[in-house]
Amino acid sequence: MFEAVDGDDQGATEKRLGAGTQTLLRGLALLECVAAGTTEVKAIATRLNTPRATVHRMLSSLVAEGYLHHVPYKGYLLGPKLIQLGMKALEQRPLIALARPHIEALAQYTGDTVHLGVIDGDDVFYLDKISSTRGLEMRSRVGQRMPLASTGVGKALMLGVPPSRWQDLYKKSRNAGPEGREGLRPIPWPKYEKQMTESLRRDWVFDLEENEIGVRCVGAPVRDISNKVVAAVSVASASQYMSDERMAELGPIVRATAHAISKELGWTR
Repeated sequence: MFEAVDGDDQGATEKRLGAGTQTLLRGLALLECVAAGTTEVKAIATRLNTPRATVHRMLSSLVAEGYLHHVPYKGYLLGPKLIQLGMKALEQRPLIALARPHIEALAQYTGDTVHLGVIDGDDVFYLDKISSTRGLEMRSRVGQRMPLASTGVGKALMLGVPPSRWQDLYKKSRNAGPEGREGLRPIPWPKYEKQMTESLRRDWVFDLEENEIGVRCVGAPVRDISNKVVAAVSVASASQYMSDERMAELGPIVRATAHAISKELGWTR
């Protein structure tokens, strides 16, 4: 049988739980202060509107548990336990699973084929693909590799590559000769370099039938917590559905999807 709980005892329990929650939230707020660069006791106490003695006790406890590290005369830094937890968090959040809802929403909105890819040497490796609802099937497929410099998703990945490497990747793309690449419309290097420089500024790219005749793409890079480009997203469709005007409209939309995935990986502007 269950014993009846006295009203006073229940009230005392809830009060203790409430106090414990407040302490936990205050500790998390303290960690966020240190992460944001507020590292001295006085400054932290002011920011949290908490007595300095209380802040000092919390800091000492967090140092003892490895969540913070104290540097004499300099203040507090994030500790090794937070680094370990951060790495675990990244391991538990695989890119494909995180990106799927976002690229599905993009595919539904546009009605076009959406790709997710990563760099593999001088190629793009396709991790995921959602086919168009327009009845158009492209030769891209999950697990396939294509030249970075001639694909929409690949050119988006190149925005994370030093510009000094662009021409080398461009040449390798021009020399690549898989089946079905006859009749493509390669862009002369000076114009290509100019387009890539403009893409770097706006954070999205065009593929104007450079990889597959009759197919145009708009792509944007995905970044991780360190601001490194780790993947890219693209929308691709037949050229009759991809006028210059529509591609210009899709650019910010594809970029917004890439940014949403980036935020899942811990990226901030």
